[in-house]
Formats: sequence, structure tokens, C-alpha cells
Amino acid sequence: MDLGIAGKTALVAASTGGLGLAVARALAAEGVRVAVVGRRRERAKEIVAELQAAYGTGMLGSAGFDAVAIEADLGTPEGIESAVDQTVANLGPIDILVLNGPGPKPGAAATLSPADMAAAFDLLVKPHHALVSRALPGMRERRWGRILAIGSSGVAAPLPNLAVSNTGRAALAGYLKTLAAEVALDEVTVNLLLPGRIATDRVAQLDQAAAKRRGTTLQDIQLESRKTIPARRYGEPAEFGAAAAFLCSAPASYITGVALRCDGGLIRSL
Repeated sequence: MDLGIAGKTALVAASTGGLGLAVARALAAEGVRVAVVGRRRERAKEIVAELQAAYGTGMLGSAGFDAVAIEADLGTPEGIESAVDQTVANLGPIDILVLNGPGPKPGAAATLSPADMAAAFDLLVKPHHALVSRALPGMRERRWGRILAIGSSGVAAPLPNLAVSNTGRAALAGYLKTLAAEVALDEVTVNLLLPGRIATDRVAQLDQAAAKRRGTTLQDIQLESRKTIPARRYGEPAEFGAAAAFLCSAPASYITGVALRCDGGLIRSL
């Protein structure tokens, strides 16, 4: 299938590792010009070199694929402004915006402090809203755009001991669902992609924390976790990236306001 997005420009937040990197790679494979954004400058440069070697000429301003490394802390207004400005200056107006960021610390709902509740909004809602606010006007003016948030299966079914994440991600989902209906006439789609147990460093950290909390081994936690997944395995980052690329594609123009799970059947509800 031709996804019809070659030559489009994407800003992929927090794409120097994990699911953000998987999405950046999948979009690059489709000929999308990708801004690799993160706080690790050298890692971002390494990824750009990898993508250019695999898919492009490496010449800024060329008619084909390109990528740019952007060091920015998207948790700050200055970082968001810098990331957007550098993307537009190097690659052109943003057609595809992938919202992503670090997950908050684990913790039970009964122990949440007021600071924890504020952090849920500050970490998981405010930066994404700021990015959307910067990129959306141009998408609406050009009458084409894709906004995709990398969420969590906790949006569909809140996860144990991830109270801050469950709270903040649910708030973001509510905002994006509302936005999707408001911009549909402008040919801008807004969706969420919810990972289950994808084999990333973040999932490994959560498994390690669970092992420590329960006084067992990482291997035991992973075995127990796989048993809860109908596919009986963790997902591969490339599988998640492929799903993201489709939701950002031209053929997916009639899919909006959706929270799609990529979880091997982990969440049992429809």
C-alpha cells in the first residue's frame, strides 16, 4: 500500500529512543522528512545519520527524504518553540505531529500527593497541548494534517500502580478526542495509538520496578506478563511504528478521534 506521505514533514517528539524512535523510523521508511527531537543531542545526530543512510540523500532542501536532529526539552515552553521553529526552518511546515514523552514515576492512587496530581497534567497534557497549538493552525490552513499521540493502554483500562500516568493520559485523551471533532472538516485527523507491552527500555524499567517491589526476578515478572497477553509475547517496536505510520497516512484520512490499541490483545474490552 502506498501511504501517500512521501515528502511530508513530521515532528516526532521524544524520538531518540523507545516508541518515538520506532515511529520516526517507520515514517522515514515512507519518505517522510523527520525531525528527531529529544534532549540527547548526540543520540539524535546518530539516528539522523542512520535514517539518511537508509532512506535519503542527506542533503537539506533536497526533493527527497531528509531528517534533522533537534536538541530540545519539550517540557519547557522554550524547548517547544525551538523544536517547532527548527523543524520548519530545516524541513518545512509540519504536516505530521507525533506527541510523545517520558512516562511518570509509578505509584498507587491512594498515595498521590497534590504535587503528583499537578505533575500528571504538567508532564502529560501541557507540553502536548503547546505543540498542537503551534502546529495545528498551519495544518488547518493547508487542509491536511495528522496529529498522533503515543499513549498507553492505561487509557483503555487503568493500569495498577501507574496512577499518575493513568490520570494524565486520560486527560490528554479527552482533549484530543474533543479536538478531533473540531478539526475534521479541515482534513486534519487526531488519533491516539495505545501500546501494550512493547519491548522498550521503559517497559523493562517498569518490569524491573515490579520485580523489586514484589521481591522476585525480572525474568519471573516478564514470564508472568507474557501469560496475560493472548499473543504470549511482548510487541516489537517496529510493529508499533508500522501502526503509527498507517494512522499518519493518506489512506487513513477517514480515521479520526480513535484510540487504537497495539497490544497483542492485552486489553480484553472491545
